This record gives sequence, C-alpha cells and structure tokens, in this order.
Amino acid sequence: MLFTVMIEVKKDQQDIHGNINLHNHHPKKYLLSHPTSPLSLYVCIGHCLNLPITVHSKSFFIMQMKAFSLFPASMVALSCNAFAPKSVLRPSVIIGRSSSTTSLGVSTATATALEELSKMTTISIDSGDLDVVARYAKTGLVTDATTNPLFVSQAGANGDKRYSDMVFDAIMYAKEKMGGGDSPLADFEPEIDLAMDKLAVNLGAKLTEMVPGRVSTEVDIRLSYDTGASVQRARNIIKMYEEMGIDRSRILIKLAGTWEGIQAARILERENIQCNITLIFSFLQAAAAAQAGAYLVSPFPGRILDWHRTKSGKDSFHPTADPGVLQVKRMYAYFKKYGYKTICMPSSWRPSRGTGAVGSDIDEILALAGVDEMTIPPSLLESLLQRDAGDVVRECEANIDAATCCDPDFTLDEATYRAYWETDTCGKEKLDEGIDSFTRSTLELREILYNKFAEG
Repeated sequence: MLFTVMIEVKKDQQDIHGNINLHNHHPKKYLLSHPTSPLSLYVCIGHCLNLPITVHSKSFFIMQMKAFSLFPASMVALSCNAFAPKSVLRPSVIIGRSSSTTSLGVSTATATALEELSKMTTISIDSGDLDVVARYAKTGLVTDATTNPLFVSQAGANGDKRYSDMVFDAIMYAKEKMGGGDSPLADFEPEIDLAMDKLAVNLGAKLTEMVPGRVSTEVDIRLSYDTGASVQRARNIIKMYEEMGIDRSRILIKLAGTWEGIQAARILERENIQCNITLIFSFLQAAAAAQAGAYLVSPFPGRILDWHRTKSGKDSFHPTADPGVLQVKRMYAYFKKYGYKTICMPSSWRPSRGTGAVGSDIDEILALAGVDEMTIPPSLLESLLQRDAGDVVRECEANIDAATCCDPDFTLDEATYRAYWETDTCGKEKLDEGIDSFTRSTLELREILYNKFAEG
C-alpha cells in the first residue's frame, strides 16, 4: 500500500498544498506549511506506519522512503535538519462552520486559530491597557491577565482619568498608612514602595473585573535576591487585594526566578498565596520552582531564542527546533512525568523562522499549542484571530511528553542548585538582563510617584 502525495507549489506564498490518497480512503487535502527553502518538504506520518511513501512534486523532485518513528508522536520529516511538528501536515480545507463576528470586530467564515488554541491552552493576556483587555475578555477566549512593572509604569504616566485616579488613590493610601508624605526624600522610600504596590493592586483589581480567571501582580523586582522582603511584600499585596474584596484565589504573586524568589514562593504557597515564578530561562529554574510547590512558572522561549541566535549566529530555526520551544517542552515534560502540579505558562515570543517569514510571529505559540497556559500580548492575539483554526494542532500532550522526559527527579538543595547554575550561561545572562529591564521600569514608576508626592 502506498501513500501518494501530489504537491502543487504556490508561488505567491511559502505554503505547499497537496493531496494524500490512503488505500481506499477518500482523498484528503492537506497543507504542508512553511518550508525553510523552496527545496524543502516536510511530511509527517502518524502512528509508526511501516509502509513505502511516494512523493511526487510537480516542480521539484520524486523520491521514496520508508516510514519510521523517532518519537512517540511517530513523525517522519523530509527537511534540511529539523523535525516537522504535527501542525506542519494538516487539513487545509476546514469543515463547514457558521460565520461569526468576534467582539473585536473580526468577521470570520470559519473558526479562528485563537478559538482553537483556547480549547487546549488557557490564555492570559499580557497587557495593562484596560480597553484592550476588556475587548479580548469579551470574546470569552482570554480568561486570565498578567501585569509587570512596565504596565504599571505606563499606568502611572497615562493621562487617562481612570489611570490618574488609580495613581491618586495609591498615593493617598500610602500617605494614610505611613503618616504624612511631608518628609524629605530619604524618608519617602517607604511611602513610594507602598504606593507602587497599591497602584499595581488597583490595576490588578480592575483586571479582575474583566477576566474570570487569575491576575498576576509582581513583587518589586529589586527584592529578587531577598527572600524575607519578598515574602513580606507579597503578603501586603494580598492584604490590599482582600481589603478590596478580592479573594486571594484570584491573584498570582509574581516573583523572579532566582533561588531566593523560588524560596519565597515555597513559603507563600504554604499560606495559600499562589505564585507565578517569572523570568524562567532554564530547566534548572523550572525544576526548582516545581519542587518548591510554585503554582505556575513563566518561561520565556523568545528570549531564550534571542540568546541562542546571538551565540550561534543562526537567524532561522524551524519552530520545533527553536531552542526556546525545546526548553519549554522539556519543562512541561518534567512536570507531567513526575506529577508536579506546577503550571507551565510560556510568555515572551519571537519568530522562530525570522521576521521575514510569513506568519512567523506566532511560530513559537503554534509549536507549543496544548501547553497548560500561555501569556500572549494583544498584537499576537490579533495574529491568531487572523489565522484559521486549522493552523493549530496540539503539540503538547501530557502523556506523550511525559514519556519522552529523560530528566531525573533529583532534589535540588541550595548548594546543588547554585553549582548547576554556575554552568547555565543562558539562564544567568538572561535572568540578569530581565531583572535589569524590570528594574528600569520600576525606577521610572518610582520617579513618577515621587513627583506626585512632591506635588503634595
């Protein structure tokens, strides 16, 4: 029995269309997506079928090969040096669906990639813009939200009355709690710290009115290497939320993925304060966070890819060979194999194939479809709305990925962690860079609030 794949190359795009005839089944139309060059062709064969395959290319070549299995997903790839994901070979003609118009004003004749992704992955919006969050939340596809110092800083500088009211309330709250605000600059620090946390809570509280799920609020990034201070600030943040009538189950406390931040999460989780360990660039960080009982980790596949691009000089990767995607898959597989409840929520995305490739902005997102949760900025949510549901195929499967995990579940104490960390160049460099970036945003916010205090 033969699979016959008849390929028609479309000159105006990077996709290749073809038909597959299997035994006595009716022909099915597939889309072989995004070859890395005109002479590259990806063919995925499922379930370890040990049969001959004939590939007829109208424009390029004819060849035969045997199907074989490299992974439990049972895939075969014909390409330069990368394995194609399941989404590379997919139906290009989607079965009939009724037309719909999203609340964002996007009219679709078929389901969108965002809709399909939301069926397998919880989606959190990465924005502090209340109008944008409200629009996406109304679709019912985005259920969670996350903030960071940049978003809070932008809120502090925004002339919109809603944000100005948040800033004013934060300053008045700090003055009331700390007693005054007429002290010299050196004594402003406690008031400003409290006002920063209150502003973050005010923004987060608004977001809880828009999304039904959890909202992440970050502890001052400058405390990333101070476990005790991080724990105290986190407790104060939760207390402020609860003063506003918001249950702690709706809030995730964001802590940097330092050893100290992870140990702060260990303490807070015992107090039923759920934590999001952010700035994850290394399997080591993720494993330590899971062992500490962190509710969630936020690995940054895009920034991991940035590091590897810089070091290797290689600009383009197939999405499934993207170093950031591979790191996230490794974390996810480890969690699933050893029964850790920690959620894997990647954020910070880059185009695996480079910015010149059509549709590459969501390469990493599609390559991780099916992971527990994702944080996605509005621009990429819009890209997903413009793509068809057929572009999304589950790439993360708990049981399959657990079976591929080769990492031992050895206990990480501080000495062991630090010894391994010294060898993790990517993790160390990107964590330092991330903390520096968030610190700059925090200092910008501090300056805004100091000027507000000085105004009286």
